[in-house]
Amino acid sequence: MEQQPNRGRGRGTRGAPGAAGGQPNWKQGGGDGGGGRPGPSQPRQPHSAAPQQPGTSRGAGVAAAADANPQATTTVRTVPRGGGGGGNGGNGGGDTGALGRGAMRGSRYVPEVVITRRANAPSKQGASGTKLVVKTNYFRLTRKNKDSIFQYRVDFEPTVEDTRVMQALIRTQGPVIGPYIFDGTLLFLYNKLRSEEVDLQVKDPRTDALYKVKIRHVGTVDMTSEKAFMILNLMHRQAMGSLKLLLINRHFFDPEAKITIPQYGLELYPGYVTSIRQHEQDILLCVDVTHRVLRTDTCYKMLQTVQRQPGSFRDNFRKQVLGAQVMSVYNQKMYKICDVDFNVSPSSSFSTKDGSSITFMDYYKKQYNITIRDPKQPMLVSMPSERMARIGITSPILLVPELCRLTGITDEMRRDFHQMRAIADHTRIGADKRIQRLERFNERLQSTPASREVFQFWKTELERRLVEVPARTLRQESILFRLDGDAVPSGPEADWGQALHRNQMFKSVPLHRWYVVCERGKESMAKDFLGCVMQAARGMSFKVSEPRLATVQNDSGNAYVNVLTELLNEDLQLVMCIVPNDRADRYSVIKRKCCVDRALPCQVIKLRTITPKNGNVRTLMSVATKVVIQLNCKLGGIPWMVRNPLSTAMVVGFDVCHDTHDRSKSYGAMVATMYASKQTEPKYFSTIEPHTRGEELSNFIANGVGKALRSYQASFGAGTLPRRILVYRDGVGDGQLRGVVDFEVKKIKQRLLEVYANVQDFKPQLSVIVVSKRINTRLFMADRNPPPGTIVDDIITLPERTDFFLISQTVRQGTVSPTSYNVAHDESGLTADQLQVYTSKQTHLYYNWCGTIAVPAVCQYAHKLAFLTAQYLHNQPHQQLENRLYK
Repeated sequence: MEQQPNRGRGRGTRGAPGAAGGQPNWKQGGGDGGGGRPGPSQPRQPHSAAPQQPGTSRGAGVAAAADANPQATTTVRTVPRGGGGGGNGGNGGGDTGALGRGAMRGSRYVPEVVITRRANAPSKQGASGTKLVVKTNYFRLTRKNKDSIFQYRVDFEPTVEDTRVMQALIRTQGPVIGPYIFDGTLLFLYNKLRSEEVDLQVKDPRTDALYKVKIRHVGTVDMTSEKAFMILNLMHRQAMGSLKLLLINRHFFDPEAKITIPQYGLELYPGYVTSIRQHEQDILLCVDVTHRVLRTDTCYKMLQTVQRQPGSFRDNFRKQVLGAQVMSVYNQKMYKICDVDFNVSPSSSFSTKDGSSITFMDYYKKQYNITIRDPKQPMLVSMPSERMARIGITSPILLVPELCRLTGITDEMRRDFHQMRAIADHTRIGADKRIQRLERFNERLQSTPASREVFQFWKTELERRLVEVPARTLRQESILFRLDGDAVPSGPEADWGQALHRNQMFKSVPLHRWYVVCERGKESMAKDFLGCVMQAARGMSFKVSEPRLATVQNDSGNAYVNVLTELLNEDLQLVMCIVPNDRADRYSVIKRKCCVDRALPCQVIKLRTITPKNGNVRTLMSVATKVVIQLNCKLGGIPWMVRNPLSTAMVVGFDVCHDTHDRSKSYGAMVATMYASKQTEPKYFSTIEPHTRGEELSNFIANGVGKALRSYQASFGAGTLPRRILVYRDGVGDGQLRGVVDFEVKKIKQRLLEVYANVQDFKPQLSVIVVSKRINTRLFMADRNPPPGTIVDDIITLPERTDFFLISQTVRQGTVSPTSYNVAHDESGLTADQLQVYTSKQTHLYYNWCGTIAVPAVCQYAHKLAFLTAQYLHNQPHQQLENRLYK
C-alpha cells in the first residue's frame, strides 16, 4: 500500500455572508419607525467591544483602512431568485447591482448565480433504481408577505472599526428605527424613516463615548430579488446571535457545550454552518453540524517551548507557526500566519487612521483592557484575506502571540493515531445523533424569545420538520474480473474485497525484474511480508518472481537515494522501498528519484504497515492483497472493470493542488481513461503542469485534452477519436463556476474543433460536469446512512442547474456526505438518468480501494497526481509515466 506522509485535505465549510447583531428590545419606547431625531435610547450591555485588529505595514505600523467602495454592477445573468451561501457546493447567487454607495461591499458580497441549465432543457430527474424517501438537513422557510425592505447606509464619526461596537451603537436606536438588520455598514429596515438622511448623536453604553451616526437612504430591496436572500441570511444570523453562540469567522459555535480533551490540550467547540437560498420550489435553510478544534495553549506558550529546545529558536518557532490558523482571544477572529517579525514587538508603535501614534500595548489596554505581559515578544504576521481586501484592508496584519490561540489539526497531530481517535470520537457523528442535533437546533431557534421575535418581526416562518425528498437507489454494479467469466455483484456496501481473493485480476502484467530496499536489520521482516505478497499474487493469477533485496545503512533520504542510483542502472520494472516512518523529506527524495529523474514505478511502504499483529504473519494478507493490486496497476495492469455502455469515449478528471514550497504556484493534474470500440480494455493518460496563482486554467485544460486525444490516437490508431468526451472538473471553489462555463468550456471546444477538423463521420460531444465534495448537504434514511448508489435530483437541487447528489460510498462511522454534480455543459445526448448511472459506474474504478469512492475515479487519480507533485515532487513527472497509474 502506497504510504504517503499522512496529510488530510480538510473540509471546507460555507455559509451566508454578513455578521450577526444583537436583538434589540423594540417594544420599549414604542418606535414608530420614522423620524430624523433620536428617540429614547435603551442603554443595554453590548457585546464586548473589539475593534478590528490594526492592519499594519511591517515595521511601519500603518493602520489598515476599511473605507467602502461601491461594487460595480455585474454583467452576469441572474435568475429571478437565488441566495446567499452554498448549501450544496457554493456558487450561490445574489443581486449585485449597486443601490448607491455602500450597496455591496465586504461581508455583504453575494456570489453570482451561474445559469448552466437551458430554458428548454429536458427533465433532470432520472427514473432507474429503487425509489425511497430520505430526510435532509434542510428546513423550509416561508415568508408571509413580499413587502420591500428599505436599505440605508450608516457612517460613524469618529470611525469605528469593530462591527460589535457598531452593533452596540445601533442597538441603542432600536426603539426609534424599529425592526432592523445591520452588518456594519448597511442597515435594512422594515419601516421607512421619515427623512432620507438622519444624523444622530449616540453614546457608547460601554465607554460613554459620543459618536455621530449618519443614516442615509440608498435604495429599496425587492424581497423577490436576489438581494432578498442576503437579507434572509442576515436575518437568520441575527436570530442565531440571540442564542448566546460565539461567532468565529462566519459560523456560530457553542462555547457552553465545548468538549475538553485534556490529555492533548484540546477543546472542541460544536457549531453550525447555515445558509438560505432558493431551491427548486422552496426557500430552504441548510444547517450542518461542525466543530472547531482549539488548543488550550497560546502561540506565546509555543514560543517559550521552542526557546528551550536546541537550535535556532527563531527558525524553530517560524516553522511551527507558518501556515497555522490562530484565533485572537479578544475578538474571536481567525488569521492564517504567514511569517514572524522579530523586529517588531508589542512595545512598537503604529499609526492610527487619525495620524496619531500608539503602541500595541497601549492599544490593547485602551480597546480591550488587556495587559500584555511580555513587551519583547515578536509579532505574528498575517496577510489579509480576499474578503478583507474587498473592504480595503491590504497591508499585513500584526498579531501578538500572547493573545492568539492555535486552532486546527497539524500534520504531527494527524500522525498520532490515538489523538485523532480521541477527536473523531466526538466529531464523527452518526446519522441518528446528527438528526437529533439538527432538531434541537431548530427547537432552540423556535423557543428562544429573542430569536422567535426576529422571525416574527420579519414575517418569516421556519418549519420544524426536516425536509424529506424522493430518492432512488441504483442497482448494484457488476464487477468484471475476466471477460469470459461471470460478473460479481458489488454488494450492498459496494465492497468486493473478498471476491478479489477468489478471482484473477482483469489484466495482469508479469513482474520479474524488481528490487526491495529496506534498512539493514529489517530483512527478515521484509521477507515475511514478501511471502504474503507472493501468496496473494498467486491467488489472483498475477505472476510475480522473487525480488532481489538491497539494504541501506540508515534511514536517511540520502542513503535511499544512493542505493536507488545504483539500482537504476539495471533494467528494472519496479522498486519497493520499506521505510521506518512517514518522514516527508525521505519520501520526497525517493519519489523524485524514481518519478522525475527516471520513469521507474515505485512503491513506498512503512515498516509499521508490514509488522504482523501478535507475530502472526497471516494477519498481513489483507495488506499484501492491496499491495499486489497496486503493483499490477503501476505496471500497466487492470484489477477489475465494470460494463461500459459508451463504446468510444474519453473520461477526464481534473484537480488542482498548491505547491507547499512556493504558495504562488499550483499544479493542475489531468487524468483520462480512454475507451474504444472493439477494445476489451481501456488505456490511461495523465499530464500535469504548473501555473501561477490567479492564472487562467482554461488554456492548460484545453491543451491537456488535446494531449489526451493524441494519446488516444497513439493507443487505438491514428484515425481513431472518441465520440464523447466527459470532463469531471474537480477543484472548483466559490465564484469559480463562471470561469469554468465562460472560459474552460469554450477553450476545450476550440481545441476539439482543431483536433476533429478532418473527421467527417461525427462531431465530438463534450460534457463538463463540476464535482463538489465539500458541501454541507446531508442525507438520511430514517436514522441511518442511505446505501451506496442513492441519488437525489429534486427539491434540494437548484433551479438554475442540471444537478444531482450521489452517495456512492459506504461510511461505517459518522454521517455519509453526498457528492454534488453540476452538469455545466452537455452535448452527450445522454438522458439525465444515463448520465447519473454512468457517473456512478466511474466511482467503482479506483484501484487503491476494493470498493466505491466519493468521486469518479479519474478525479481521485487527478487529485493524487496533483497532490504528489505539489507536496513532494515540485516538478513535472517523467513523460514515460504518462500512460500508467503510477501514483
